[in-house]
Amino acid sequence: MTHGAWGQPAARRKRPTSILKDEMIRFYFHPTPNPAKVALFLEEAGLEYEVFPVDTSKGEQHLPAYRHINPNGKVPAIIDTDGPGGTEARVFDSSAILLYLAEKTQRFAGKPSDRPELLSWLFFISSGLGPFSGQAVHFQHAAPEKIPYAINRYRREIERHYRVLEEHLSGRDYIVGDEYSIVDMSAWGWLERAPRVLATDAPLAAFPNLTRFFDAISARPAVARARAVGHDLTFKREVDEETRRALFPSNYPEATR
Repeated sequence: MTHGAWGQPAARRKRPTSILKDEMIRFYFHPTPNPAKVALFLEEAGLEYEVFPVDTSKGEQHLPAYRHINPNGKVPAIIDTDGPGGTEARVFDSSAILLYLAEKTQRFAGKPSDRPELLSWLFFISSGLGPFSGQAVHFQHAAPEKIPYAINRYRREIERHYRVLEEHLSGRDYIVGDEYSIVDMSAWGWLERAPRVLATDAPLAAFPNLTRFFDAISARPAVARARAVGHDLTFKREVDEETRRALFPSNYPEATR
């Protein structure tokens, strides 16, 4: 694989048994938790897809061409070349992508009777676990000032969300029903980064059910493939003024961006 100019695919994953046959998913990717969830679905479902790297530290998510794909300037996003009616369709936000692909492929969406729980837990992750994890990371690792109040608040909120899942997973293998679903993939994406979120080497030590759940998902063959997505690409790692402006544009006046 090569990392060419933005807008060009860096990798193509071919799956002869692809459920969607000749269609191609264009996957706009950066190695962060939300794209990791989509990578896991694509690998679990055996879909054919192309990886389009978006280097968020260079601000590529703000380029007009990418804003046409995701007006919110975030990753991940996909273009389904065989969307509704056979036309191209864009989908952005990891939860929307997971729901869209699950419905399209009729896989990993749980049983019809699971739908209320599936939607509830998926949005629990997307509106709670994910954003609070991101803020915990920001205030511990990226903020120019270490603000004890902010660090304590977001760490405590993450621990609270972990406890909710810990209690729910008592006697359960999966978050929803008795089948592996997109909700498990979504939770895995953020639990994968728990050491950074809580800034400790054993972040799940106090949560045995959550540990068991995470280890079981991580043992799936598709997880190893999902973790490998993007490993042969080069993304900017230096945190300089360009990076800070690209990742935290709201911290700067409009006129100076």
